[in-house]
Amino acid sequence: MLTKVKLFDTNSHWGRNVGPSFCTGKQTPELGIETSGITIEEEIQSQPSAGKVIFTVFWDSQGVIVEHYLERGATVNSVRYSEMLSTELKTAIRTKRRGLLSSGVLLLHDNARPHTDIHTLQTLVKLGFTVLEHPPYSPDLAPSDYHPFGPLKDALMGRRFTSDEGVKEAVREWLAAQPKTFFF
Repeated sequence: MLTKVKLFDTNSHWGRNVGPSFCTGKQTPELGIETSGITIEEEIQSQPSAGKVIFTVFWDSQGVIVEHYLERGATVNSVRYSEMLSTELKTAIRTKRRGLLSSGVLLLHDNARPHTDIHTLQTLVKLGFTVLEHPPYSPDLAPSDYHPFGPLKDALMGRRFTSDEGVKEAVREWLAAQPKTFFF
């Protein structure tokens, strides 16, 4: 017997304004912060920037389920990630994908520490979510690094933002402008 399941992919990235161009990046265990779209000259300018905006997005084949922006100065850890799963994702699935919680949820995320910590694993068991295994350090198997974050980075590259809200609004507009087939 087949059970209807839905696959949710998730990843966290950050974006910020540094001088005249948009800089995006992700944290990697080997290299610390990996950046693109920034030059040494821009990095050493003394102009104040809008700062980092860290966001996590959960989506399935029908589109975005949850878009979460972390408060300034906070970091993604297992407690925050677990709270996001328990409160925001579960609630969003209940309202946006009726009946899915009872039929099963498949979650695909990478092996970042907040995703593999015991606190997060206990939360996932409590929620009844099934996590698809992700081989250790397999950047070629992290679809969210390329889709949707690759096109999002391209769309925001070179834009200047004067506030965190400006970055958030640009991301929201870009996500809303994507056709449903984009997430399939």
